Amino acid sequence: MKKFVIMTIGFTKPTPELMQEWQQWFKSINDKIVDQVGLSNGKTITKDGLSDLPFDLDTITGFVIINAENMDEALEIARDCPMVTATKVYEVRSS
Repeated sequence: MKKFVIMTIGFTKPTPELMQEWQQWFKSINDKIVDQVGLSNGKTITKDGLSDLPFDLDTITGFVIINAENMDEALEIARDCPMVTATKVYEVRSS
C-alpha cells in the first residue's frame, strides 16, 4: 500500500448540498484515510516580507492523505471528491 495526498483547491461559501456531498465522500473513503486537514488563514513569506493569502478559487483549502495500491486507485478516489476548482493528487515519497 502506498500513501497519496489529495489536495483540494478553491473555496466558495458551502451550501448544505455541497456539505452533504463532502460528508458522503469522506464516509465512502473512510477506510482509506490516514489523515485529513482543512486549511484557513494562510500567509506567504518571501524575501520582501509577509502577506495574507486570499481565500478564493485558487486557494489550497485542505488535503487528505489516503492509502491506495497505486496512482490509478488514488485518482479514482479523487475523481469522486466534491471539488470547487480542482483536486490534485501526489504520491508520498517513501523514505
